[in-house]
Amino acid sequence: VQLQASGGGLVQAGGSLRLSCANSRRTFSNNGVGWFRQAPGKEREFVGAVNYNGGYTTYADSVKGRFTVARDRAKNTVYLQMNNLKPDDTAVYYCAVARKSGASSVRDEYQYWGQGTLVTVSS
Repeated sequence: VQLQASGGGLVQAGGSLRLSCANSRRTFSNNGVGWFRQAPGKEREFVGAVNYNGGYTTYADSVKGRFTVARDRAKNTVYLQMNNLKPDDTAVYYCAVARKSGASSVRDEYQYWGQGTLVTVSS
């Protein structure tokens, strides 16, 4: 399974970006999908996730109220809307498909990973 994450870029603090995660070859409509990020010199950390039908989402405390995960099952695409971005949000962002249908914050519960897209937030 090849996941394509896109939408990263350079933005000023307080700005917004929307990341997309798509797979044109295989549907993952029965699986949860998560977003993780990794800043230079840090561990990869959980950002947010959505369950298989989009009815449930969960977020890291650091992004609650600013980030939103949503999915369009018809397009086989999952989005990460990021608002009020902060310099601490600077990282490579990865999407991943879970082994099960739920929205999980546990990295080991994800089986397929995208290549990552860089988000840089300037102060």
